[in-house]
Amino acid sequence: MRLTCTTAGPAPFVAEVAGVDFSHPVDATTFAEIRAALDRYAVCVFRNTGLDDARHIAFSRLFGTLERAPSLFGSKRRCAHPELFDASNLDANGAILGEGRRRLYNKGNALWHTDSSFNPHRASYSLLLAHEVPPAGADTEFADMRAAYRALPRSMREKIEDLVCEHWLWHSRMLAGYPPPTEAERAAKPPAYHKLVQTLASGERTLYLARHATGVVRAVRWHQPGDLVIWDNRCTMHRATPFEDTVYRRDMRRTTVLEPLP
Repeated sequence: MRLTCTTAGPAPFVAEVAGVDFSHPVDATTFAEIRAALDRYAVCVFRNTGLDDARHIAFSRLFGTLERAPSLFGSKRRCAHPELFDASNLDANGAILGEGRRRLYNKGNALWHTDSSFNPHRASYSLLLAHEVPPAGADTEFADMRAAYRALPRSMREKIEDLVCEHWLWHSRMLAGYPPPTEAERAAKPPAYHKLVQTLASGERTLYLARHATGVVRAVRWHQPGDLVIWDNRCTMHRATPFEDTVYRRDMRRTTVLEPLP
């Protein structure tokens, strides 16, 4: 049986796919059709798969090597398999989360983001499986970054062609209300750097941009005493980025040149 893909509403990049029997391992022919559907639509929805954790992982491995979920909130995990990222609002014992860092951390998921963009090794596909859903809400929304790139005027495409963005997990988390990360958290998830404009295997161009991105890497990084930067205040703005100003010295001195009077 061949797969059937149905789009609905104003989002032609999302398709609901039928015709896959997940009660058995997915065969090579069916998997090739699934990959082709993903190349075409980018988001594919499979209803009522009946998958459990083990078969979820086995199916996911057909796409390639799986990332392992980090342990950011203690050693005890709710999911026994390290390949599973816990995207729930449940603690390690299965109870609904109370107030705390983990609940605040989860709020970052409500911001537009790309999974694992804060890692040097980027993620390709994510496979999110529902085990229990609330009676209303808790949907997952998607945006097509290929369409976003196509909508840019040519002049803007040329302007951003070689830009690189810094992606930092804690940036998005703090935007959502998470407290400043500890030194251990900073060390566990340092920033990563990726080109803003990417080319997919299909040859299509896309924007690799999400709420993990702190901004375009265009800052001057001070290396040693004696560094000098000159800028024209008539056509630029600038700012100093945060640092631990109660711990480290920062001695910077500036001269300012007046513009000639008309």
